[in-house]
Amino acid sequence: MGSCWEGIDESRLLIAPVPGANGDGSARFLSLRHPKTGVSTSYLLCNGLLQELHWFKQPYGSWFLGDYVSEDGSLYTATPIDPVFIMLPLFKDARMKKGDDPGKFRQLDEILFVNDYPGYQQLFSIARDCMEIVCESKEIGSTKFFRLDDKMVFAWLHYKVCQLKQTLRALDQNYAAREEKDTLADSVSILGEYLKDDPWLKLLCDHFKLNLPEAKRIAADIEVCPSAIESPVGSSNFSQGKNTSEKKTGRNVKQAKKAKVETESRNIKEMFTRASRRRN
Repeated sequence: MGSCWEGIDESRLLIAPVPGANGDGSARFLSLRHPKTGVSTSYLLCNGLLQELHWFKQPYGSWFLGDYVSEDGSLYTATPIDPVFIMLPLFKDARMKKGDDPGKFRQLDEILFVNDYPGYQQLFSIARDCMEIVCESKEIGSTKFFRLDDKMVFAWLHYKVCQLKQTLRALDQNYAAREEKDTLADSVSILGEYLKDDPWLKLLCDHFKLNLPEAKRIAADIEVCPSAIESPVGSSNFSQGKNTSEKKTGRNVKQAKKAKVETESRNIKEMFTRASRRRN
């Protein structure tokens, strides 16, 4: 994948869009802070879209890649992630809010300058296009300034929860039969995997009258990382009806008829988990 593998001596198997298929032909790995934990985490920037990496590895296994055998049996996959989740902690800190003071407007290049994380500079155009959904903005001459707005953030998160709740019910008949509050708790807990507890997750739990520790426990039990947080760049503006299909997945979809499988075989959806969680 071009610049993706520069400097890498060993082969790895990655399932991801082909650079250039529907974009500018570029692809590279970026090291960014995880929006919840702050831990350094790898993401893939491919065709102008930011994607999250998931990783799976069984105790023993290899891959046959043409005439070559890759001893590392790891399997990686890349799924789109809404970049607003990644940017949220940076924009929150950049405004330097104190008490009732709404904080300062800052230039985008200032906000995206993070020591030891040059990868954020690669997201300049993405941030410029998507962050107005949660920010106030001002233009002075040819320069644009941004300031995160708490009310706009909450409205965006509320919309995400409602959309995810509907998607879970559509994907799994088990959710359709569950009580409203249980599905709501699962939706908040899934989003909580990408939000800091204070203030955003706590704000959602307080609004929906959910128990914060319980929501965190539910999130820890969810093994398959959903693509509930994916949203094409520029389509996050729900207030203007620009949201396209957000392909959100929760737990494994219940099949009407169980297919016959080989002994010891596994559903591919059970094979993925977030790389930052399992790869220690």
